[in-house]
Amino acid sequence: MWKIYHPKNAFSEQDKREIAEKITALYATFLPKFYVNVFFRPTDAQNCYIGGEPTGDFVRITINHITKSMSPEERKPFLMAFNRILNPYVADKGYRWELHVGETPIELWTVQGLIPPALDSDTGRKWKEENEASAYE
Repeated sequence: MWKIYHPKNAFSEQDKREIAEKITALYATFLPKFYVNVFFRPTDAQNCYIGGEPTGDFVRITINHITKSMSPEERKPFLMAFNRILNPYVADKGYRWELHVGETPIELWTVQGLIPPALDSDTGRKWKEENEASAYE
């Protein structure tokens, strides 16, 4: 799950669609696409303070991974991939920005009331192929 806090007019509707598609494509190599959530949270300078000062040029991204934790070897490449996706929309437009990734234990997650199956199981592959959750035993 990605939450992108941004100045109100930072992204066009096309920008948001492109960002969400690129983020989803990154994860879709190993996850069902419906596992990828991207939320855009517009804000204004009266509601964004950096160092105690209001600002209208800051983008903050919080990412929460649940399905799979990143190994130490995966961390830097993933962060660099995130930067490649976001740079044209954020850094190249002059916004200050930062992001962080948090990891929630998979045992504390359900999808439509179901405990998600292992990615490499028959049901996990079915969910990825069908791009939706379905009951299983």
